[in-house]
Parts: sequence; C-alpha cells; structure tokens
Amino acid sequence: MPSSWLNKLATRPRITAFGSSRIPPTDLRFQDVEELSYKLAQQGWDGLTGGHQGMMAAFSQGVRAGGGHVRGITLECFPTPPNNTFSEEVRAQDFFARMQHLIEDCDAWLVLPGGLGTLSELAMSWDLRAIHILKDRPLILYGDMWPNIINTLQDSLEMSVEHGFDMIQLCQTHDEVLALLSE
Repeated sequence: MPSSWLNKLATRPRITAFGSSRIPPTDLRFQDVEELSYKLAQQGWDGLTGGHQGMMAAFSQGVRAGGGHVRGITLECFPTPPNNTFSEEVRAQDFFARMQHLIEDCDAWLVLPGGLGTLSELAMSWDLRAIHILKDRPLILYGDMWPNIINTLQDSLEMSVEHGFDMIQLCQTHDEVLALLSE
C-alpha cells in the first residue's frame, strides 16, 4: 500500500471498528478502546461502527470526544441504544446489510476484543480483501486475544490465497495502531 494513500482521500478517512457488545464501561478494555479511538480521531480518522454497546460504544465515545464523526449502522430489529454517542445512524434491515456497510464503507478495519459476531466480521473482511473483491486497506487486530487465535488459524486453515496472514496486523499498543494508520 503506498504511503500516500491517506492523503489522496477527499474527506477524512473512515475506520470501521468491530467488537463485542458485551464488554461494560467498567472493563479496562472499554476504557483502553475509548482512549485509542480518541487518538484516532485526533489523527484525522472518522468512525463507523455497529452502533450498539460494548466495544462499539467505547469506540464511538472516543472518536466523538476526539472531534471525529461516527456513523452507527444499527439493526432495525433492535432498538437504538439509549445515550448513544454516534453522530448519525443508519438503520439496516438485517445483519447482512449491516455487515456490507461496515465492511465496504471504510478505509481501514480495527478488530477489537469480541465474540462470534466479531469473528465473522473479521473473516468476511479478510476474505474479501484476500480475493481482491475490496481494495487493499489496513486490517488491524487489536488486543491480547488475537495472537493465540491467529496462531491457531495459521496451523489449521487452508487459505484461498498465498500470504493471507500477511494481510493482518496484530497490535497490542495504541502507538502500533496509530503508526500503521499514518503510513
């Protein structure tokens, strides 16, 4: 990816955050993601998120506090979360329409601690990038849960492309994420 890709965008670049809706504000991971996303907004990024609680709320709160714009892609089958902090809401009819927005309408992906939903969002984003359906963009897995999962996948998966694991970046610190996104 050329180092000037960020400068070629006409508007602020948008990063999609995938993550658990179950992690409460009292959890240190929530606070960490809120701080990271604040720094991302300060660096010039806007956000795109599933618009619900947990990691999505932490991300949204941080981006908004840092001066960024957050689009929440919520599901029509669930009520809009009370006290949400996204800048705008787009209501998706179903999970697939929601996932399409989250995967396609961004310039980078940030995969936070999560569960099965997060894993499916990672798999879809990763595969669409690997088979060149989507343009190259950073795919960042943030937090301590990802190295063991990726190691297991490396030992077990039959990849559809060579060097598929080179497409993901494992990050443990804010500085690592920010450096990747400033290239």
